Amino acid sequence: MSLRDDLVRVLARDSRFPIQAYAFIFETIEYTKRLRDRARSRKPKVKATAGKKHITGQELCEGARRLALREYGLMAETVLAQWGLRSTSDLGDVVYNLIEAGDLEKTPEDRRSHFDNVFDFPTAFRDGHSFVLDPV
Repeated sequence: MSLRDDLVRVLARDSRFPIQAYAFIFETIEYTKRLRDRARSRKPKVKATAGKKHITGQELCEGARRLALREYGLMAETVLAQWGLRSTSDLGDVVYNLIEAGDLEKTPEDRRSHFDNVFDFPTAFRDGHSFVLDPV
C-alpha cells in the first residue's frame, strides 16, 4: 500500500484536516531535521545525541512554527487555520493519525500529550508584528 492510499484512509477516518495539513507535517519533519543537523554541525559532537533521527513533539511544534513563518510570514496563522491547524494539539492529532496509519513511528517515550500547549498560536504567529500605514 502506498502513502497516497494511507492518506486516503486517514482522511476518511478524520476529516478535520485536509491533505495539506498532512503534507505540512511531512515538510515540517524534514525541515526540523535539517535545522537540528545544522545546529549540531556548529557544536562539538555529543556522543549521546549523534545520529539521532527522532523528533520529539515539542521539536516538531517548534519546527512547524519556524517553517510556517518562513513560508507564509504574517499569513502563517491564517494558512494553518485553513488546514484545520489552530493549535499545537492539532499538530499532534495529525502526527498521531499518521502514526496510526503506519506512516510515522513513535518511540515508547512519545505521548500524544507532548503536543499539547507547546505554544499559543496567536502569540507565536502574530504578537510582535505590527503594521505601519503611511499617512494619507
